[in-house]
Amino acid sequence: MKLSLVIPVFNEVDSLRELHSQISQAATAHSLEIEILFVDDGSRDGSWETIRQLTMDDPRVQGIRFRRNFGKAAALTAGLKAASGQLVMTMDADLQDDPAEIPNFIAKLNEGFDVVNGWKQRRLDPWHKVYPSRVFNWLVSRMTGLKLHDHNCGIKLFRVEVAREIRLYGELHRFIPVLAHARGFRVTEIGVHHRSRQHGYSKYGIRRFTRGFLDLLTVSFLIGYGQRPHHMLGWVGLICFGVGFAGLGYLAVVWMLMNLFAVWPATPIGGRPLLAYSIASTLLGAQAMTIGLLAELIVYNTGRDSDTYSIAETTRSSA
Repeated sequence: MKLSLVIPVFNEVDSLRELHSQISQAATAHSLEIEILFVDDGSRDGSWETIRQLTMDDPRVQGIRFRRNFGKAAALTAGLKAASGQLVMTMDADLQDDPAEIPNFIAKLNEGFDVVNGWKQRRLDPWHKVYPSRVFNWLVSRMTGLKLHDHNCGIKLFRVEVAREIRLYGELHRFIPVLAHARGFRVTEIGVHHRSRQHGYSKYGIRRFTRGFLDLLTVSFLIGYGQRPHHMLGWVGLICFGVGFAGLGYLAVVWMLMNLFAVWPATPIGGRPLLAYSIASTLLGAQAMTIGLLAELIVYNTGRDSDTYSIAETTRSSA
């Protein structure tokens, strides 16, 4: 089967030729039919000129250039759309991913899986990237139900059906295995050889962790309530509405005991904090349920444009 390698590029001019050479060596050694798609995500260091030269030297290479930097998810999406192979592999362009691992990924996929995710067992990155990444991977595994050691590993192999069914935007590229798992695809991982950076610098700073956590919340909502938002918002609304209604009911009973039955000395209840909290909770609950109903209307009217299921196989009619 033909293998399409999708490689986002952002200011990686020093590593492109070496990466191309290593991929070619791996393909030749194992008789692999490949195509290499370099997606230039707004580089300003001459990366595009190198990609253009590689396309002239090797017909298996294709180049896509963005007008500006749109992010890794956009680069992967463009590459996945252009890929023509039955298998698709994503790989970073900084030489930290080893192309010699390609045959191992294919062998693992042929065991009956749809997605094979890399796992940098011995990661050669600074400690301030390694330890937060471990916490992040633990959170992703706990919140999504897909237990992997390295969800954000750049090197992944999956069947083209996966690429056709998942939608990447923002920074959801790090959740490709999670999104595929939610669609019913079989996901596994394999240990990979992680190499130290030879050229350039890391493109990710401290903001990647905050963004990653926010994206994790997004993915958790999408896979859990993407097609039934009112199930979550409705529960939030019911709880808030119930708490507020209970508070108002308690204050109503207290008012009647003081003013109608004279059980206690009559005092005004308008200045009690419970009254303000109960009214606010009731209004919040009503708003949450209303927003949930509006979200259901949006899903109902737009959900017909995309399938909410994944078909693995069909049989022809006997007629």
